[in-house]
Amino acid sequence: MADRFYTPQPLALGDVTLDGPEAHHLATVRRFEPGDAVTLFNGDGREYAAEVVAVDRKRATLHVTAALDLSRESAVRVTVASALPKGDRADYLVEKLTEVGVTHFVPLMTVRSVVVPKLTTVEKLARVVIEASKQCGRNRLMTVGPPTTWRDFLARRDGVQLVLHTSNGEPTPVQSFADGVTLAVGPEGGFTPVEIAAAIEAGRAVLSLGPRVLRVETAAVVGAAWAAQLG
Repeated sequence: MADRFYTPQPLALGDVTLDGPEAHHLATVRRFEPGDAVTLFNGDGREYAAEVVAVDRKRATLHVTAALDLSRESAVRVTVASALPKGDRADYLVEKLTEVGVTHFVPLMTVRSVVVPKLTTVEKLARVVIEASKQCGRNRLMTVGPPTTWRDFLARRDGVQLVLHTSNGEPTPVQSFADGVTLAVGPEGGFTPVEIAAAIEAGRAVLSLGPRVLRVETAAVVGAAWAAQLG
């Protein structure tokens, strides 16, 4: 796989100009030169074979030679709604969810949340998605939704919805998620009894990943990987 670079602009056969951080990375960091082959993607599901035509410190001109329909998406549509852990662990969470093929991520605001996500947080996580997609080869970007309260999340009605919650380790039933699944993951202190009661009242299945207490990012990634295999 050739080195991958992201651009939000529409792509087609012919010349395209990159600027900003991607052009800087291509020209100054990686030191690509005219004639070198690269791959472009913009999240439309395709990847575009291209050749470097010209570079300088602020921009790069490339010639797109082919548009390839290469899907690396999971067979099942997985949404993860999760409270955010502190610091770099939030970046790690989103990076790994991108790698395992999650379709949509929702930052959750719960009673015990230690991080209150803001609009700038969403923008930062969207950039993490792009970098992870460049590395893992995804041609569709995992979307990052706006911060959502537990009450608003429970009002959603989109496919199978499961709440992952630490318990005594009762086995998780295996079922097909061919029509998609949404997994909810709580904060460091877990969901409160009131939040769990509200989830049950809203018709959610409350499931455990086992007897051990997992960190937020671990539970989210393990749950997403498990669900993706049941399509």
